[in-house]
Amino acid sequence: MARRQPTPTSADEFALSGPSNPPDPDFNAYRKDLADVALASRVIASHYAEPLPCTIGTSTDLRTAPRADADEIRELQPGERFAMLDDSLGWAWGYAGEERRVGYIPSDALAAQ
Repeated sequence: MARRQPTPTSADEFALSGPSNPPDPDFNAYRKDLADVALASRVIASHYAEPLPCTIGTSTDLRTAPRADADEIRELQPGERFAMLDDSLGWAWGYAGEERRVGYIPSDALAAQ
């Protein structure tokens, strides 16, 4: 029986060199575990998601972490758009506004869909 030739790997055609230049995480939604699918060619994450378009239902603060005492980024008003990528443990993570500012909001601040 003839031996099969090994298949080429992506490493044969692609080599990493030099420092990486990741996009600004304040305006590009990515974490180690999850990233906006639009960033799939720019960042490595365990999972990618298509943002779910949502609307802010009650005034709330966009925060740097999923905690009420985390730094406030800016206030979001009812009717503003929020692109949600994750909703767990009472906090939604995604981005808001035309500038696509990334942060966390309490899940109950989102309008009912």
